Amino acid sequence: MPRIFAFLLSTACVLVALGSPPLAFPRGDQPKWLRVSSDHFSLLTDGSEKQAGLAILRMEQMRAVFGQLLEREKLITPEPLDLIGFRTTDEYDQASPPGNGRPTSGHASFIRGEDRNYIVLDLSDEEGWRAIARDYAAVLLNYNYPPAQAWFDEGLVDYFSSLRISATQTELGGDPSAFAEALTKQPWIPLAELFAVRENDSRSSKAKPAVFTAESWIVMHYLVNHDQLSEAGAYLGMVAIQKLPIEQAFQKAFNASTAQFEETVKAYFQSIAPSLSSQNAGRQSGAGSGDALHRSALPFDPGNLGTITLEIRPPEAQALVAEMKIRIPERRSQAANELHSIAALPKGDSAVIHRALAWATIEDRQYDAADEELAKALDLNHNDPWTHYYSAWSKYRKAHDGKEEMAGLPNMMQDCHTVTDWYHDFAEAYHLLGLAQLQGGGANAAAATLRIAIQLNPRNQGYLYDLARSYLGAKKWDAATELLGRLKDNPDPEIAAAARKSLNDLPTLKKYGILPEDAAKLAPTVVYSQGSEDDESDQPDTAPAAPQPDRRKVQFLKGKVLTVDCSQAPAAVVKVASASKTMKLRTEDYKSLLLIGGVTFSCDWKDLPVVINYKAGGKADGDLVSIEIP
Repeated sequence: MPRIFAFLLSTACVLVALGSPPLAFPRGDQPKWLRVSSDHFSLLTDGSEKQAGLAILRMEQMRAVFGQLLEREKLITPEPLDLIGFRTTDEYDQASPPGNGRPTSGHASFIRGEDRNYIVLDLSDEEGWRAIARDYAAVLLNYNYPPAQAWFDEGLVDYFSSLRISATQTELGGDPSAFAEALTKQPWIPLAELFAVRENDSRSSKAKPAVFTAESWIVMHYLVNHDQLSEAGAYLGMVAIQKLPIEQAFQKAFNASTAQFEETVKAYFQSIAPSLSSQNAGRQSGAGSGDALHRSALPFDPGNLGTITLEIRPPEAQALVAEMKIRIPERRSQAANELHSIAALPKGDSAVIHRALAWATIEDRQYDAADEELAKALDLNHNDPWTHYYSAWSKYRKAHDGKEEMAGLPNMMQDCHTVTDWYHDFAEAYHLLGLAQLQGGGANAAAATLRIAIQLNPRNQGYLYDLARSYLGAKKWDAATELLGRLKDNPDPEIAAAARKSLNDLPTLKKYGILPEDAAKLAPTVVYSQGSEDDESDQPDTAPAAPQPDRRKVQFLKGKVLTVDCSQAPAAVVKVASASKTMKLRTEDYKSLLLIGGVTFSCDWKDLPVVINYKAGGKADGDLVSIEIP
């Protein structure tokens, strides 16, 4: 039984019952609130079951199409996603994020959060979901693809944002934002420069944002339509892991220079430009080699979509809507007033109300007020997982702001366990648990927990830095040095600076077991021996040199796993055959091995296609760096 089905059936807060009338509707005209859930989504709505069913269907289809695009059988969502659908445009406008004094364009909004994301839909518009296709694709890409260059991320989400779904097929490849006009009227950025744009610079004036975005889109358009995403993945791996220069990596992956590839892409754009113009003018695109659209059959038969529908008490539904609205700065004050009004209704008070108010007070750094609201929420529902999450999150934020240690570690760890038991893929809950374990002295346990967070959210560089800190705490100097060496040139300046400082502090940490700023406070007095000048037994040891990272070149191998030997677990030896050779590649701890593709390492793998990065030992053996399951 899918997890969300079991959760909904066992959750007492979704009893089929009627309560007080909603605040926004007069008696006799109150809507019926439903929660409609499928394998991957749960939609709260005051619309009809038909409207809700179509919205859930489109979300499931959109998710499946993205998985097909990335060739991922399983997609990970390590941050909860809540859907709220309104039956009318007026209701949607009153709850969605405003922009320049009016609701955002389109009939759907994507609201990002540190704890969870929201999608808000206008169910009266059957195509409204298309407005969040780009944002949703960006989230899925972030969680299900290794860190990539800025052009790749930009191009892929823009390409996906053109998605259209009919009763018989899906279509990708239209021009979602007048990119063709920009590519026709403005000079192109040389591809070598396009590929060199870092994430933090992709919106800078130097990068010419309009052309950068349009050119990234057409490069991705070409790669998808010519089935070359795997080559792009190999190129990105060579740059990120092997640290090859852009031109050299591109030549190896595509067997062409960036200049040659640029001419190919330009010719491709000219061939599909008439088709793009036809689409933008509202006419059907022409068929043949110049057709820009990539058409596929529906990812699954709509008749195979299973859903569960439960009726929700109006006060609870209103509180859940206000909990979403309180995250929109322009609506926060109104939402807080609504929450207090709902709490004053007979049988209106709930854990949802107080956890929502706690979230707002944490955001405002009013931690004492947050603790009061969380205590009220736990009194009303001690099993509410979000209340436990916010309790842990509040401890972390308070300590971070005050640059002090986190308080109440046992309770914090128990809160995190409660959350991960509820939502097994919640990366940030594992991160908070790992930080609590690290502060509590369990560096090895922290490292294991943080590796789970990284597997769920591989692009979060902060997680990697905290893993390096746990290695330092566990005195795993080589592992810490290698990881910090990778982070010292990170695009995030704060992470890069912290990594460089940790590398500089490492010799003192190894010698004294404390950081330099703490060692300086001790000011030890050196006592020399009274023996001969040759007796140096009591002389202070010289500070050890910083350990040297493994400088072996990272190599790339595409093939099949033949066998996996776990007889010396947690060490493992993976036997991999490619077209030209067979290698035995070892990992000291398969639990900490970087896995890409949303999979878990298995000692039973056989005949499994893989893409591997490794460091050679001899001609037929070496050490694993990462495994990707295409």
